[in-house]
Amino acid sequence: MKNLQDRLRTAGVVFVAVVLVCGAVICTLSRAYSCGLYGGLDMIAAKTALPSGSISITGSSARTDGSEDHRELIGKNESYDNESKPESSTPEPPDIKLKEYDFIASSPTEKEIEEYDRVHAGEKKLPVEEFMITQGDIAAEGVQVKNSSSREIDIKKELAGSLGFSLEDTDEPQVLIYHTHTHESFLEYDTGYYYESFYPRSDDNTKNVCAVGKEIADRLNAAGITTIHDTTVHDNTYCGAYDRSLETIRSYLEKYPTIKVVLDIHRDGLGTDSKRLKPVCTVNGRKAAQIMILAGYNYEGTEEFRDWEYNLRFGLQLQKRVLGEYPDLLRPLYFGNFMYNMNVNTGSLLIEIGADSNTVDEVRYSGYLLGGILSDMLRDRIRRN
Repeated sequence: MKNLQDRLRTAGVVFVAVVLVCGAVICTLSRAYSCGLYGGLDMIAAKTALPSGSISITGSSARTDGSEDHRELIGKNESYDNESKPESSTPEPPDIKLKEYDFIASSPTEKEIEEYDRVHAGEKKLPVEEFMITQGDIAAEGVQVKNSSSREIDIKKELAGSLGFSLEDTDEPQVLIYHTHTHESFLEYDTGYYYESFYPRSDDNTKNVCAVGKEIADRLNAAGITTIHDTTVHDNTYCGAYDRSLETIRSYLEKYPTIKVVLDIHRDGLGTDSKRLKPVCTVNGRKAAQIMILAGYNYEGTEEFRDWEYNLRFGLQLQKRVLGEYPDLLRPLYFGNFMYNMNVNTGSLLIEIGADSNTVDEVRYSGYLLGGILSDMLRDRIRRN
């Protein structure tokens, strides 16, 4: 009997892993076939966007308590969206305690869930299965990496290497956050299920990846690092989305040469037609979507991406700092044969926060947590006169 149970358990783990890989391949291909990509340094040679390693299935969680809506707000700061600057954006020295920017969260009421179910009456309910992945195929100093590139890397060496940028003591913009796939969206409620009509794209910026970008930007601006959050739509069609987002990036870099960090915020898509898989962890008693940082390798040796190693170092050092505070928040960093506009400067990363199966609050919370760590990291790099 024990042997049978062991075999069934093993079969279950294998099934989940296969589903995850299939979902990741679909996500990868959707990026690869954004057809307007240039230089050949895209996802064409990438194997999958899903790190291999240990998988912890934590189960789906239907809300049954009917809890009333609640909000928590201690600090407040305006996001530097497009051209609007925050009232105060001059960086203060790192040893001065800055005003807290606290996360606002809400829980749906029982009536809201009932209305959600009523609207979808007659549709098939499909399961959302939660999982957590924390191990890649190489690791050092607690940092896990999924390396699908054609180059071996020494994580310890890269962690000790210098970054390709430093920040200035200025109120000019130094960080740009944008979205190549602006309409990528999420589940509305944490019910443990979704309906067959679920379509994870939305032009409502409170429900798509722009909501995540805003959390990161607000946190950076609250820390005195002036940040532009661009919400230009680049994915009315996927074809050419990266070409269009590149135009947006270049327009900002031309206008604001002070920009040193450029972040493309996405979400993943994991699962099958009959089940969605949700990368999630718990931080301070609240569910947070797991995050995956991507850094690319210049496998074709082109001149335009000769500084790829600086981006990798930035990603690895950010990964290490986040894990020091929130050990389960990050999936392994994904390093592969692609570029994704990371050639624009030496502080460029693509970051996937959660998946379509996470809720907006879960991904917003992760953006808030990431923004706090990134703020500390960048403040440490402010060059004083």
